[in-house]
Amino acid sequence: MKDTKHIVYMGLLLGMLIYAVPRLEMGGGWTLPTVFGIVWIGMALLLLSANLYQVLKVDEETAKEYRRIRQYRRWQAEQSLRKKLQG
Repeated sequence: MKDTKHIVYMGLLLGMLIYAVPRLEMGGGWTLPTVFGIVWIGMALLLLSANLYQVLKVDEETAKEYRRIRQYRRWQAEQSLRKKLQG
């Protein structure tokens, strides 16, 4: 369900880009409309990449790796504590 929301947002963003990019005034030097167009496209691509990041579940893989590392460190600390108590 969570991924569906991000996929819909990506579709809307792509539709918005397809509709708006041909209508933006670009290529006229560093005028205000050109700067606006560059900033607008940059913001749309940033939003698109953020949604793609969520769809690809990069956070979940990273979180799993961090959990595994923490679990290993706890195990190491426990082993070290056992050695000190025994010896």
